[in-house]
This record gives sequence, structure tokens and C-alpha cells, in this order.
Amino acid sequence: MTITDPVFWPFAMAVLKAVIIFAVILHIVPGLVYFERRISAWIQDRIGPNRVGPVGLLQPVADVIKLAFKEDLTPQGSDKWIYRLAPFLVYAPAILAFAVIPVGMDLQVASFGVGVIFLLTISSFSVYGLAFGGWASNNKYSLLGGLRASAQMISYEVAMGLSIIAILMTAQTVDLNEIIRQQWGPSTLGLLEWNLFQQPIAAVIFLVAAFAETNRLPFDLPECEAELIGGFHTEYSGLKFATFFMGEYIAMITMSGLMVTMFLGGWSVPWIEIPTSPTFGDVALSVVFFTIKLMLLLFFYIWVRWTLPRFRYDQLMNIGWKVFIPLSLVNLGLTAVSGVMGWNWLIPLPW
Repeated sequence: MTITDPVFWPFAMAVLKAVIIFAVILHIVPGLVYFERRISAWIQDRIGPNRVGPVGLLQPVADVIKLAFKEDLTPQGSDKWIYRLAPFLVYAPAILAFAVIPVGMDLQVASFGVGVIFLLTISSFSVYGLAFGGWASNNKYSLLGGLRASAQMISYEVAMGLSIIAILMTAQTVDLNEIIRQQWGPSTLGLLEWNLFQQPIAAVIFLVAAFAETNRLPFDLPECEAELIGGFHTEYSGLKFATFFMGEYIAMITMSGLMVTMFLGGWSVPWIEIPTSPTFGDVALSVVFFTIKLMLLLFFYIWVRWTLPRFRYDQLMNIGWKVFIPLSLVNLGLTAVSGVMGWNWLIPLPW
């Protein structure tokens, strides 16, 4: 392949986008950890990190150095290959899933018509990393944590998938960029075109399922310290533990990005028309608005974690199977009826 080859530049641009987004996500994770520590300190009325660097800004760097030089042990009797592979089975799907999310106007690593299907498929692979990590560690607490994680993720993936199907029925497409464009409105009430208002039930189900999918409080039962010591990563240390840790935060970013795309208008800017031939300024503005929406959702993740207590495991499974799955099926029925009746909103609004 040479520079004059017609496929060279599209391939080079795809590689460049992949490298940029991969690098950005890797740099966002330490910043997100620092952001969470600051927010948690503010919520709990304490100081927070303030020892390493100005106002503690270098604390994530110190954490990375600590984990890099920590002794990396492999438990006796463990399945060594699967034990080493498990952290990357959690980390890699979260990165790959983010590749199809449009972070700006015409700005995504892979743009193809079945982006939603690819995203749901690849994100479900993370469950193998959690299950393998628990099983291969040769530790009963790790095994229980891995089994809990598998059951939890499978349970809430069903509800999440059904909530997304309701959006696909409304949009009549599986192209993420087209779903974003359909959520734009020119009037002062353009925000009401967002699927957050068009599909409020699906939005609530998706948001709660996203917490369960990323094992965040109040749904972090797979790593409950009081019951399972540390859950599926009890026997992990050093960089392998850091990989699990990064996988959780990248999954949180990916789920927030999907929530922004499906329910909050994605990169579209309210009241500013989407141009047919976007300039660099248009793309930059769309990236800024996508980032603002993403950061607000990440703040909500952190706020909930440091505010709500942990559910019991039976409550967690009951909510998933007895509340959200039936509710999402009812929402699908209401969406079908609203489509047949020609309603603009699931619940017609006075304006």
C-alpha cells in the first residue's frame, strides 16, 4: 500500500482516529480517578488528595507508579494463562465498544450502519473476563465474585437491550449518527426531541442497568468487601489489578457515551442547525458539547456512588428480573402503540 493508493488515506485516517481516541481515554482515566476523589471529598466534607503535586493533581501518577512497582504474584494452583488473560478481557471490550460512539460530528473510529448492534455485542464480552478472573484465581471468594458478576451483567444486559430496542423502534435505524440527528430540533423546545423525553421509561431503565453493567455502587456486589474480601480480583495485584481498575472506569466512560448518544442528543447542539458540510469549527463545537454531556453523566455516576448504600444481592436480582425486564417489555408495547397511533411523544405533552 502506497500514498497514491486510493485506500491509503481512509485507512490512515481510521488508524489516526483510533490512536487519538485510545490515547485520550487512557489519559481520561487517571483524571477521572482524581475527579472522583475530589467529588467524594466534597460530598463527605473532607480535604481529599493534597499531598502529591499542587492540590493533589499528581496523585494518579503516584498511584500508577505504586502499582507498576508492586509485586505481581500468581496464586498457587491457579490457571496461569486464563489468570493473566482475564484483566484484558475486561479492558479490551470497553475500548472497542467506545470506537463506534460518535464523539463529534463525523468523528468516530469506526462508522458503519450497525453501530448499536456491534456495541451491545462487544460490551457483553466483559463478563468473560470477570468470570475467568474469579475462576482462574483458585480462591473461593474470587469464584463467588465472578459468579455474581456474571449473573448480574447477564440479568441487566437484557433490560438494557430492551430499552435500546425501544429507541431503535422510534428511530427506525441502528446507525448512531442518524439517531443523533433525529434528536435535534430547531425550535426553543428542541431539547424535547431528545430520547430522554421521548422515551423516559427506557432512559431510566438504561441508566440503572448501566450502573449494574459497570459494577458501580449501589450495584458493586461482585466485589463487596464485607462479604467477598475483594471479589473477583481478590488475588490480583500490581498492573493486573490496575487493568481491572482501568477496565471499570473505561466501561463507565463507554456507558456514559452511549447514554449521551442514545438519550441526550449526542454531539448535537440544541438550537444550532446541523450543517451538511461541517467545518473544523463545527466539529470542535460538537466535541465540546459531547464532552460536557459526558462529564455531567460521569459526575452523576460518582455522586450516586458516594451517596447511596449497596443493595443486597437478592434485591439486586429481584430488581433486574421482576421490575426492569417487565417494565421494559411494557415500554416496548407502549412504543409500538404510539408508533401505530402516530404520536410524537410516548405521553403527548400539552405543548
